[in-house]
Amino acid sequence: MGLYSCAMTLLILRQARPLAYGLAALCLLTSGRLHAQNNFEVQVYGAELIPPVRTIFELHSNYTSKGSQSVTNGVSPTYHALHETIEITHGFTDWLEVGFYTFLAVPSGGGLEYVGNHIRPRVSAPARWQWPVGVSLSTEIGYQVRSYSEDTWSWEIRPIVDQQIGRFYWAVNPTFEVALVGENVGQGAEFNPSAQVNFDISTRFNLALEYYAGLGPLSSLLPVDETDQQLIPAVNIDFGPDWEFNFGTGIALTPSTDRLLFKMIFGRRIGRERGAQK
Repeated sequence: MGLYSCAMTLLILRQARPLAYGLAALCLLTSGRLHAQNNFEVQVYGAELIPPVRTIFELHSNYTSKGSQSVTNGVSPTYHALHETIEITHGFTDWLEVGFYTFLAVPSGGGLEYVGNHIRPRVSAPARWQWPVGVSLSTEIGYQVRSYSEDTWSWEIRPIVDQQIGRFYWAVNPTFEVALVGENVGQGAEFNPSAQVNFDISTRFNLALEYYAGLGPLSSLLPVDETDQQLIPAVNIDFGPDWEFNFGTGIALTPSTDRLLFKMIFGRRIGRERGAQK
């Protein structure tokens, strides 16, 4: 992880110093590569958190129409696989939320399978700081069964920067992942960046272009043909402040990437925001 990312980690977590120092230690990890099915939560994060005392329930549904068709180092193929992620996120303060995930899958020709669970605390620079861009930091740790990942326990560090400019919006997630239990333990961090740009067609309809990549270990990035890179044109529809809806089609940019993916996110918020009128 670069010097800028380390500094940002310490700055954002100044109210949670023990965690900040733990995250900064990740900067010492410089090599390695993780292998897993990653088509579970296909989403670029924005910096804004769920408001305090509110909770959002989300269902992430992703279907790989054209993907890998053979087992690779014990990891199941993605061809015609359906991935379902149930995500529950609760806002605790104006700078802290915590999300919990359950991963499920239906492989081609098979039945519903349990894949794993992750927990994701996320901190953000509060609006009262009045920064020109939104900034937050997500830390996700969890378990996946061996048939879906070479590493059964992993840790993801995701800095998030975004900004709304009139009808345009952009977000960047320079993400790093480290194996905790599995074949890649001790080999360092893999760089998996993602980004998106959005344009508001109307107050309720938004067009987006999302980008996802797996570029290999920080110490030795992979040749382009061996990286995973995908572009997803998507739409976001506003059904009201309590709802979330996103749909997109993923197109491979490199030979190593699943060729065609369809994804949908459906979310429902509950609870009344502090200070809201009855």
